[in-house]
Amino acid sequence: MATVQIKGMSCQHCVASTKEALEKIPEINDVQVDLDKGEATFSGDVAPDKVKEAISKIGFEVVEYR
Repeated sequence: MATVQIKGMSCQHCVASTKEALEKIPEINDVQVDLDKGEATFSGDVAPDKVKEAISKIGFEVVEYR
């Protein structure tokens, strides 16, 4: 499982938008977004840049990818 720390999420709409954006990436599965922690977890082999781009397109910022 990969985890990305996301800056800018503040509500359940943000969570839904983030989950939807990540689920559109074909290589990603099992997306979970935690508003309290400000992070998303997922499985799949995907380039970090692809994830960062998807998150930035919806107005948030990936501050850590692990």
